[in-house]
Amino acid sequence: MAEISDVFFVDGMRTPFGRAGEKGMYWNTRADDLVVKSIIGLMERNPNVPGERIDDVAIAATSQTGDQGLTLGRSAAILAGLPMTVPGFAIDRMCAGAMTSVTTMAGSIGVGMYDLALAGGVEHMGRHPIGSNADPNPRFVAERMVDPGALNMGVTAERIHDRFPQLTKERADRYGMLSQQKAQAAYDAGKIQPDLVPVAIKDADGAWGLATEDEGRRPETTMEGLAALKTPFRPHGRVTAGTSSPLTDGATMGLLAGGTAVKELGLQPKMRLVSFAFAGVQPEIMGIGPIPSTEKALKKAGLTIDDIGLFELNEAFAIQVISLLDHFGIADDDPRVNQWGGAIAIGHPLAASGVRLMIQLAAQFAERPDVRYGLTAMCVGLGQGGSVIWENPHYNGKRKK
Repeated sequence: MAEISDVFFVDGMRTPFGRAGEKGMYWNTRADDLVVKSIIGLMERNPNVPGERIDDVAIAATSQTGDQGLTLGRSAAILAGLPMTVPGFAIDRMCAGAMTSVTTMAGSIGVGMYDLALAGGVEHMGRHPIGSNADPNPRFVAERMVDPGALNMGVTAERIHDRFPQLTKERADRYGMLSQQKAQAAYDAGKIQPDLVPVAIKDADGAWGLATEDEGRRPETTMEGLAALKTPFRPHGRVTAGTSSPLTDGATMGLLAGGTAVKELGLQPKMRLVSFAFAGVQPEIMGIGPIPSTEKALKKAGLTIDDIGLFELNEAFAIQVISLLDHFGIADDDPRVNQWGGAIAIGHPLAASGVRLMIQLAAQFAERPDVRYGLTAMCVGLGQGGSVIWENPHYNGKRKK
């Protein structure tokens, strides 16, 4: 008989994130090869895990077409050299794709059906721009189910500013600048690099190179520079390129295990899953989605927001993060929040980002035995939010004063 099990995030790795488009480092690299690199790197770093013991491989992508289609979990597992006995499948929950890969696999492990699983995501926004090949049903607009602007993420961000006037452009600009500074400081301190899998890349002239760092960082960002940027989503608007995540290519991968497998294989988990939740909101203001999903996840866990010692919040837009912080009474520059920077600096390859949040939270947990609980959360297109609460296995019961 299968038994209910704890679910552990054993480890996670990702490719460096590249700028999307012809000038980006992955322009000549296939999306599925980015996934394969992540799987190989993660399995090599965890030699105690036999490939044949992986029960399933869940890989998310938002645009599931071309080299980002073909039942990615299965095709990537084969290409990565996992045994042919290992199955796999693909997932789509737009930006929360990899997060949903993790929670879906966690459910299977939690009810005792699986022992070990790989869960991640990929988005090659250069090869597959957001919305490409999409054909939204005309009823959405004709029957006024959603406003036409709901399909443009930048427009939805502007509408959060409209709804909450206290969330000013200056606050968003400052948040965007701090994200860049924190990401560079984390790089300078060697915090990010250990979890990156180097990727061989080829430029337009056929010369080979190696991708080893996230490509889109702008540590020189200033408030003056941000104030002068254009507002592409609305004349005289408040959302700019400096307060938005850039279009990005990249892949992420997490290794999940149940309690029995952890003991049997002598694994050292980096996090224990406490609870998760997804929630829907009006598509026109999709960025507030993590507020209700976080409230649901906290309620399921029997916790309050004050119990969360570290936050990894996806920075689709600065306004989206500060709306959540404002709701919960947390300062924009609270040191618990995205202490190594976020998607504004690092990039947001849509369906891959959920596991990046987990990778960074896990690394921070290892440094912070005084912190018991952490949150990974993100907004999702068409009006959703996703939140996962994690427990630190290194917690020593002593909170920092």
